Amino acid sequence: WNRRALLLSMLGFSAYFSELSRGKRAMEHRAVKTRDPTPVEELSPADVFIAVKTTKKYHHTRLDLLLDTWISRNMLQTYVFTDGEDDRLRKRMGSHMINTNCSAAHSRQALSCKMAVEYDTFISSGKKWFCHVDDDNYVNIRPLVKLLSHYSHAHDVYIGRPSLDRPLEATERFGDAHTRPVRFWFATGGAGFCVSRGLALKMSPWASGGNFMTTADRIHLPDDCTVGYIIEALLGVGLIRSPLFHSHLENLQLVSPTQIHHQVTLSYGTVDSKRNIINIRGALSLDEDPTRFRSVHCVLYPDTPWCSALTWY
Repeated sequence: WNRRALLLSMLGFSAYFSELSRGKRAMEHRAVKTRDPTPVEELSPADVFIAVKTTKKYHHTRLDLLLDTWISRNMLQTYVFTDGEDDRLRKRMGSHMINTNCSAAHSRQALSCKMAVEYDTFISSGKKWFCHVDDDNYVNIRPLVKLLSHYSHAHDVYIGRPSLDRPLEATERFGDAHTRPVRFWFATGGAGFCVSRGLALKMSPWASGGNFMTTADRIHLPDDCTVGYIIEALLGVGLIRSPLFHSHLENLQLVSPTQIHHQVTLSYGTVDSKRNIINIRGALSLDEDPTRFRSVHCVLYPDTPWCSALTWY
């Protein structure tokens, strides 16, 4: 399963972003509304469990970048879920590196295996919010905490950003060979999503103790789709859409540099040999900072020692 490849094969790079733009207005009226500035509950970063899904072959090329940037500021609430032991990563993350012992394949079964471990580890943590991101996401913890503080962690809250402009259509399969169609929204894992503890506990019959993989097999879809299936189709809780989450499946050039401080997640990618990155200037060239994550980090945390040593323009 490779959603980006599927979408791009159907639409092409330019047409894909055009399709996203056409669907933008339709999505905006369903997006999260501006809320009262008074928080529902006081939160701190310690209340948030951030799960980063990765694979061993990306420990150096992707994860080192995150460890040098946003994870370095959020080590205590960030947990890395991978598929192979790594002494160097273990030294940096300690017990917050979780070797899931899942397959390293990018299959729906392997992805669901990791999500199952993420879910169980979150439940055991006692934290108020479960937030999942991929290893090509930058997490901006301050707006994340601010966003979540406007909801009660005891209520049913599922917040993120869909990659499609319509509900996903799938087929439920049951043991007696009976099937039925099902439609639901899901927040793409490529942009990240968050689930309140109250809702996560209700997911338990379909998600805990290995049940997540059984549920994923029922609809033959990967991890983020399965989360949406459990929450929307089985529990009847609607996805709250937030434009503050960003994946490589959207045109990241449209994210204004002046709004970087307010975004919850950012991403990067390459499609048809074209960079899809945040358009932000900085002291680092594209060759030095091809993802623009280091430049973003220096804008958000200019007191970072290696940022201070740069010559800015």
